[in-house]
Amino acid sequence: MKITILGSGTSTGVPMVGCSCDICRSADQRDKRTRASLLIEYDNHTVLVDTSSDLRQQALREDIRRVDAVLFTHAHADHVNGIDDLRGFHFIHKEIIPCYAEKSTLDTLKRCFSYIFNQHDGSGYTPLLAANEIVAPFKLFGQSVVPIPLEHGRTFSTGYRIGDFAYLTDCSAISEQSITLLAGVKVLIIDGLRWAEHPFHFNISGAIAAIRGLNVQRTILTHLTHQIAHSEENKLPVGVELAYDGMKIDLFNCKEKIDA
Repeated sequence: MKITILGSGTSTGVPMVGCSCDICRSADQRDKRTRASLLIEYDNHTVLVDTSSDLRQQALREDIRRVDAVLFTHAHADHVNGIDDLRGFHFIHKEIIPCYAEKSTLDTLKRCFSYIFNQHDGSGYTPLLAANEIVAPFKLFGQSVVPIPLEHGRTFSTGYRIGDFAYLTDCSAISEQSITLLAGVKVLIIDGLRWAEHPFHFNISGAIAAIRGLNVQRTILTHLTHQIAHSEENKLPVGVELAYDGMKIDLFNCKEKIDA
């Protein structure tokens, strides 16, 4: 299984529009952050996690040729507003892509992007996605996908675990029940917005504290703001890293290292 971090940035992206801070003007390409999203590849299948506002740019950068399924974490704009960019894949393979989310996220998507899911008379649009409501762990192309309920301030989001890997973006708390679902995870990507606290996201110390008992081998902090430079990674504990756009993780090689 191969993981690509398509976007590592928060809702504004980095550089942020109108900002001239040192990080927004940084020459370090790892400080150029598109909106948070993920690509998972295994057994000749490609699974997209969220359709970020920057999906077109991300797909071109990573030369993504097809998308076989989409997992949605929640329906906030930065995670779904690139949904129309799935049309390019449909023009080529003519297939309706299955997508998965919990009920309220699907309800919002179907209300805001009805043409993506339904054929409207005279519109000329063909449905792009087939909605599948998540109510429990499910199989996707032979792999078990475990939804992880997360608190996101006063709302919620859904993380996902596949094997030894889990992706937990946009969260400010993880319940004990959800922590149990993460037992044995070796590689974890988690929301770590910035150094300072935030009401709707883990800050860096909060993210590290939340998963301390899991003994994760490799923790990668994502959804980063312009208030943290990649060069500050050396302040993090051993085993904790900052995400960057285009970062790739080969879970097969990670497993070899773990078992060695």
